[in-house]
Amino acid sequence: MNKKELCENIKRKKSFLCVGLDTDIKKIPPHLLGDDDPVFAFNRAIIDATADYCFAFKPNLAFYESEGLKGWQSLEKTVRYIKSNYPDQFVIADAKRGDIGNTSTMYARTFFEKMDADAVTIAPYMGEDSVTPFLSYEGKWVILLTLTSNRGADDFQLTEDVQGERLFERVLRISQNWGTDENMMYVVGATQGQSFEAVRHIVPDHFLLVPGIGAQGGSLEDVCRYGLNDRCGLLVNSSRAIIYADLSEQFAEKAGEAASKVQQEMEQILSAKGII
Repeated sequence: MNKKELCENIKRKKSFLCVGLDTDIKKIPPHLLGDDDPVFAFNRAIIDATADYCFAFKPNLAFYESEGLKGWQSLEKTVRYIKSNYPDQFVIADAKRGDIGNTSTMYARTFFEKMDADAVTIAPYMGEDSVTPFLSYEGKWVILLTLTSNRGADDFQLTEDVQGERLFERVLRISQNWGTDENMMYVVGATQGQSFEAVRHIVPDHFLLVPGIGAQGGSLEDVCRYGLNDRCGLLVNSSRAIIYADLSEQFAEKAGEAASKVQQEMEQILSAKGII
């Protein structure tokens, strides 16, 4: 899926919502546990309930890897289900990989050839040769971890060099030599507030994947105030606040309602900005 198609999908769906499929078998509704594949049964119901209100899904691989082979099977079935039934959805493998070039080549093969994800999250701190293997796939995207929403982000990402450049700013600047706004995005946490201005100063045209609204306390209003560009340029992720909105047998319906509420807010923002 190229950038033009992403932008068209945002306009058509009137949404830049990404639903995070952080599916924990210990948290899903108990009535699903008798299914042959409870995780996939949960995901399928969530996908069906929210697909009209979002334009991307982001399975977090840690939640599947923790279940071993069965978890990987659930993940593969989930991605196939999205691709078969909702081909306009952008699928992000939230894997946070990053290793020497040959290993990254194998990771890229895993996520782009075997899994057919549209994008994968990558840790950039081993440098260019750990990222470029992912950029060789036409129509696929690298999403670099840049400025995250966790408490420990300050430990490294906000440290300054002698010229006063912060580490996340250096990542943004240097990585411009590796890819373009047609195949590279950046993770910027919703809790970073005004720091979005610094990000947009360096990468005004790139898409930003923004986790942290909802359960993590990030503000959609603040994210859009500082991070929106004239083509939207945002994929705002919500996971727990949507997929665990309810744990009864009506869990999917409630997830759809939660996603619809976010979509309506986004539609108002896009309209006010003149994007739709």
